[in-house]
Amino acid sequence: MSTLLAACAAGIPLAAGWSAHLIWFRRRLNTARRDPLTGLWTRDGFTRRATALLRNPAAVVVLADVDRFKQVNDTHGHAAGDALLKATADRLAHYTGPHGVAGRLGGDEFAAVLIDHHGTVGDMLAVLGGVLARPATGLDPAVHTTVSLGWVRAADFPSEGLPELLRRADEAMYGAKRARAGVRRAGLGALFATLAGRRSGRPGTARAGVA
Repeated sequence: MSTLLAACAAGIPLAAGWSAHLIWFRRRLNTARRDPLTGLWTRDGFTRRATALLRNPAAVVVLADVDRFKQVNDTHGHAAGDALLKATADRLAHYTGPHGVAGRLGGDEFAAVLIDHHGTVGDMLAVLGGVLARPATGLDPAVHTTVSLGWVRAADFPSEGLPELLRRADEAMYGAKRARAGVRRAGLGALFATLAGRRSGRPGTARAGVA
């Protein structure tokens, strides 16, 4: 019995060491998945969390792109451009909230998945578009630009995963950028066509569209 107790006692430091190593490894992994400039999740970290959130029927996928970002860098310098990206990230993360996830996919492109419990995401994103256009704190007021947003409800396309929904949000975002509309929702054309087809007894067309 004493031998067994001695063996267990000897194993406690080893188990504690492995536990500490596992915690350290997880922290390093999470750090590696964080963008060093903005603190948002990188593409890999964002994808893991966003995919899990899409199980919620109230999930909304958002894509954001800073307009004329190269012009800001060329005119005001990379430090100003970095500050603008950081401000954009902070504001996006704030509006995404604790139940969603925001990430920097690369360059001046950001993505988020948020949970729209009350069906007000369209109004919220319109407000966010205005907030994102404000000058960054501490910078010359001349250093600012707008941000184009595209979004899609996951429930509108229940058979699609994150890559397809991001593609739809991306198409909507570029539509908003071209029209200087600020914010645009993806997929309404396909959704309305499908509903119209069902009401008239015909199969609806599943053609992608933006409105």
